[in-house]
Amino acid sequence: MIRRRRLRDILPKGLYWRTLLIIAAPAAILQLIITVVFLNDHWEATSKRMSQAVAADVALVLQLYERDPTPERFESIRALAWQPLRLEIAIEPGADLAVERCRAYGPAIDRFLTTTLELELKRDLWYDSTCPGTQVKMRIPTEGGILSVKAFRDRVQARSGPLFVLWIFGATAFLVIVSIVFIRNQVRPIEKLASAMEQFGRGEDPGLFGLRGAREVRAATLAFFDMRQRIRKHVDQRGQLLAGVSHDLRTPLTRLKLQFALMPPSPDLDAAKQDLADMEATLDEYLAFARGQWSEAPEGADLGAIVSDVVAAVARTGADVSVVREGDLSASVRAGAVKRALTNLIDNAAAHGERVRVTAKRTNDTIIIDVDDDGPGISPALYEDAFRPFSRLDETRTRNSKGVGLGLAIARDVARSHGGDVILSKSPMDGLRATLRLPVGT
Repeated sequence: MIRRRRLRDILPKGLYWRTLLIIAAPAAILQLIITVVFLNDHWEATSKRMSQAVAADVALVLQLYERDPTPERFESIRALAWQPLRLEIAIEPGADLAVERCRAYGPAIDRFLTTTLELELKRDLWYDSTCPGTQVKMRIPTEGGILSVKAFRDRVQARSGPLFVLWIFGATAFLVIVSIVFIRNQVRPIEKLASAMEQFGRGEDPGLFGLRGAREVRAATLAFFDMRQRIRKHVDQRGQLLAGVSHDLRTPLTRLKLQFALMPPSPDLDAAKQDLADMEATLDEYLAFARGQWSEAPEGADLGAIVSDVVAAVARTGADVSVVREGDLSASVRAGAVKRALTNLIDNAAAHGERVRVTAKRTNDTIIIDVDDDGPGISPALYEDAFRPFSRLDETRTRNSKGVGLGLAIARDVARSHGGDVILSKSPMDGLRATLRLPVGT
């Protein structure tokens, strides 16, 4: 089915070009209407009247000559034609009516003169206004040859028309240039604010910048500065809270580990140690999710090396993991956060499949890391549910026996904080594919 294109599909999407279109398009259309109306109602009407006057003068000269076609009579008519009619005439005995034109086609306004002359003289004629200079040429058959007539252009064509069109187009161009400069100065602060908000959303510090633009843009910029300050204060408070929680919880866990180490071995002790290890792992996962990505600044890193390190660490646990790296995988990222996200994705794949394959490659300005497993996979309808915090899809991923459902949520949080994403799909290995996309320019 072919989708019909609508007007909004072809209109510009940016604020700069839309505003310019709103200002320039009505002005250009108005100027065009004025020009068309002027040309049809004034210029053409004036040129038509001028052509009729010239045609009447030429008809008068021709009639006077044909009444007495003698050389003496022609000389007196020539003087009369030159002053006051401003027509230069000559007789060419035995000449052809049509001669070579300077250009093949003349302006459309020529039809006024030729039509009027043909009506006045009731005979064929030849007319050419394409030659350079200040005169137009006419050739009219008469007794004894061809009457050659040269008339000044200002008698045939109104000069105000082209000048008016030139002024119209000049005024339109000036209006567009002024609009471009004005709109650019208004849009630039909005672009600066949008860039600062995007950087802040990725955890970068855009720094303070000057207030510019309209009052509403300045108000939005001040609101952004206030919001950034409140968020940073909240993040600092949360960091202090997490540090206190981590210290308060890890201290008793450490004492329990010490007590278990001093107790004689027994099956109950081994079970208690396993419960303690699970509790510590769960605590680490909770803290990693709650900590977010604000504690680390982006810097240049080789994602290929990070992928290899994570694969090697997972392989040491006995998992069958292979890795393929293609091209330059350098990017500006939070290396620790990306490593945590990759660890979660690869650990998740190793926990549900016998084999795991990791492929890292660069496509244009995006680095794509695919993590495939041969496990049971999950239904496409549950792909988004898998990213919800604390979500457990044990009914489809039955081999999952660890974690609290935060691995995919943390991985997507890391990816989106870099301007990328994590997407789930069907794996070529018949299991699940988790694709981590990271823009190179973050």
